[in-house]
Amino acid sequence: MTLYHHSRRVCLLIPAIAVLIGQAAASKDASPETTPSFLSHEIVVTAARLETPLIEIASAVTVITREDLERTRPASVLDALRDTPGLGLVRNGGPGAASSIFVRGANSEHVLVLLDGVPLNDPINPSRSFDLAHMTLDGVERIEILRGPQSTLYGSDALGGVINILTGRGMGKPAVTFRARGGSHGTLSGGLDIRGSAGAFRYDLSASRESTEGVSAASSAYAGNTEQDGYRNWTLSGRAGLVLAGGTEIDLIIRGVSARTDLDAFGGAYGDDPNSIQDYRSGFVRAQIRTLSAGGRWESKAGFAYIRSTRENDNPVDESHPFDSETARYRSARFRADWQNNLFLRPGHTLTAGAEIERETGDSAYFSESLWGPYASVFSRRHADRAGVFVQDRFRLGRAFFATAGLRLDLHGRSGTSLTFRLAPAYLIEKTGTKLKATIGTAFKAPSLYQLYAPETLWGPVGNEHLLPEESLGWDAGVEQTLAGGAILLGASFFQSDFRNLIDYDFLQGYINIGRARTSGWEFTADARPVERLTLRLGYTRLAAEDLDAGVSLLRRPKDKLSGAIEWTPATGWKAVLTAAATGERRDYDYTGWAAVPVILPPYAIVDALLSYTPAPGLEFFGRWDNIGNTRYETVFGYGTWGSSISAGCTVRF
Repeated sequence: MTLYHHSRRVCLLIPAIAVLIGQAAASKDASPETTPSFLSHEIVVTAARLETPLIEIASAVTVITREDLERTRPASVLDALRDTPGLGLVRNGGPGAASSIFVRGANSEHVLVLLDGVPLNDPINPSRSFDLAHMTLDGVERIEILRGPQSTLYGSDALGGVINILTGRGMGKPAVTFRARGGSHGTLSGGLDIRGSAGAFRYDLSASRESTEGVSAASSAYAGNTEQDGYRNWTLSGRAGLVLAGGTEIDLIIRGVSARTDLDAFGGAYGDDPNSIQDYRSGFVRAQIRTLSAGGRWESKAGFAYIRSTRENDNPVDESHPFDSETARYRSARFRADWQNNLFLRPGHTLTAGAEIERETGDSAYFSESLWGPYASVFSRRHADRAGVFVQDRFRLGRAFFATAGLRLDLHGRSGTSLTFRLAPAYLIEKTGTKLKATIGTAFKAPSLYQLYAPETLWGPVGNEHLLPEESLGWDAGVEQTLAGGAILLGASFFQSDFRNLIDYDFLQGYINIGRARTSGWEFTADARPVERLTLRLGYTRLAAEDLDAGVSLLRRPKDKLSGAIEWTPATGWKAVLTAAATGERRDYDYTGWAAVPVILPPYAIVDALLSYTPAPGLEFFGRWDNIGNTRYETVFGYGTWGSSISAGCTVRF
């Protein structure tokens, strides 16, 4: 069954958006009062590592602002990213379960996740990926998603793109906000936000707790799976700083997470495990300073960050598994120091140069008992050091031509040096509202601690200290067009990335550089505001992601992804949002037997709705209905997802 035939009954929203966008284009002569400009002077920081107007950026960037988050009320960062063009999300069960993000088809470990510019990718994960499962929206001011290779500015791991989660800086009068939410599956959450400023001091503090009874991670659609797998999360987030004379700013950023997730043994029939749990704890601290000198022409930023995380698994024997038990502990830490300098040579010309040093450490221990006897796997604490220097030139010629060119050199203590570059020009035809843009760049990923140092087993070697970095070359080209006096923004781009030296596991040799892959496709977007109270959004991604060695599509990447949204303000104080997303079929494996069996995950479509009401300033009530059609679907074979669910909540600001 094709994606269209599967989703046509539940995604009537998508063509409706297209019709409304067309009607908006036909009314381009309408007055500014009835046809407000969709374009804004949006400022982004991730694309060039300094504040830059979005209209001057050639890179593919999606910005999710705090206003967007308050309007749509997603439950987590993962939910906020779900409908972003070019992104694919999968999760092994309900909230708190292991998750992966694919940017333009790249592996999840090829996506660099940042918190205020600091890498979060976990050194103890086998491939050094980052799991966003426990990332709440506490303190989040905006999320910037940058697609394409970005190692020139951000170093290792940014082969597919960068997701930068930016926290808020308190400004203005002190304000206190209480948040509460409850709904299906026994879901309850609450939080407290305190933000504001007093003289030179500013602050933004958040604390929250979330709990849910969840669904069976092994999916109740299969025999033997009836037990619900719950999730609990406690998060504390804060940012405080001083704004001193002469433009000097000092900031301290902290974030702490403690979470517990109920797990199952595996996905599919009889995968339930009633007493398997994982405890997760992480701490993040960053101190940074920004200064201005030379009459405001030299901006210098320096910072230090320390990140630590621990995962502990406990699965004692139970009635269903009377002879099987396991325990595990995974610990990691990362220390990082960075220094960035922006030289504003003249209007429209900025030179950026910087340096970074980093040490990552990790260790793990796994023990199990079964009918086959005891088993132990201990990974003693190891570390790896990295250092990098980069330079970037960003310049503007008049109001038409914008370009960014950069070069970076990285040194890894074990795998050697990596040299990357990036070039990103854009040309704006202001008279017609047309922007032509293109980028080309390279990226790399240093081997992880586990890939380098994992001890050998009875069956042969695992770690390989002679691994080379994984590498990619990527480019894209596209056009953005405004219509109807700026009320409509259309975008189209083609992208391609080639990956080589990919690290894969060989049963005889352990980890070796043998993999090659290619991802390519099209991204289309349409945004319109035909009238002041109505916003329309449409996005489509066509993706081809291929393992060039095996000649097959990469796992869990849909060829087609279509999403749309209608945001409407029917009356003062009221807001309504209707969203729809359709995902095409994906290749996966059934791992429940002795041998992995190839399977095809069928296409699916989901429609969600949100209604909010603000009866008075500082008071808002909202309700969400997710998966209105109660669609049964899987993002990973054998693992459960939520069906139709309803939630409601309120925020109170003082």
